[in-house]
Order: sequence, then C-alpha cells, then structure tokens
Amino acid sequence: MATATALVLPRIAGYDFDSGADLGNPSERAELSSAAIKAFLNLRKKWDLNEEQSRALLGGVASSTFHAWKTNPRRTLDQDTLTRISLLIGIYKALHIYFGKPWADRWITLENRGSLFSGRTPLAYMIQRGMPGMLDVRRMLDAWRGGQ
Repeated sequence: MATATALVLPRIAGYDFDSGADLGNPSERAELSSAAIKAFLNLRKKWDLNEEQSRALLGGVASSTFHAWKTNPRRTLDQDTLTRISLLIGIYKALHIYFGKPWADRWITLENRGSLFSGRTPLAYMIQRGMPGMLDVRRMLDAWRGGQ
C-alpha cells in the first residue's frame, strides 16, 4: 500500500507558506480585497505606472472597474486579481530589500539585459507574460535576496 507524500514547500526567507490566505474562500477574499486594492494603487504611483500598464498587470481589468476601485476600494476581488496583486507586492518588497530606494522603484521600468528579459523592461515582460511572468520575476528576486 502506497503512503501519501507530504507536500514540501520551498523555504524562502520572509515567507511563511503555512499561514497563507485561502483565496478560494470568498470571505477571506472579501477581507483582503480592500487592502489589496489600496496597496496596488499606492504601488502603481511609486512605479509611475499609467492606467493601461496598471490594468494590464491586473489581467486586463476594465477601465470602468479600475476607476471604480479608485473611488471606492471596498470590493471583493476574484482569486486571479488577488494573486496578481500579491505577486506585485512581493516584487515591490523584494526590490526594496535588494536595492536602495531610488533603484527599487525604477527597476521595473529599466531595460534589462538579463537572460529573462532580453533587453525588455521587467514591466514589459510581466505585461506580456501575465501571471507566469510575474512569478518568474518574483522567483528571480527571491533568489537574489537568498544569495542564489
């Protein structure tokens, strides 16, 4: 008889995977959404993103929805949008840990010759590749932070 194998999650400094939010649970999403929207709106100012870039990072949110968030962030986001915002917040945090303040907020808009970006900006890469691109950037920055 086969025994069940426990899922082994990677160890990343600063992240506790055991206590993560259950984004499949509507009540948890409702609890997190307002703060996530506010955080994203602050992040877009720090990164100097225009509306088109902001909406693209969120998976193509409609312009009317995006403007409604700005006037009233009390909404319940879907799992995809919360995940995207979470990844972007993690990228923001990693950049501020790894770089000094002026570079941390500019890094995503600077052309990058690294093999992941091939001369594109990290922002363009994330917009083009969507959530998998955000995961790539997040993993790369977490590896840098971890000295890998």
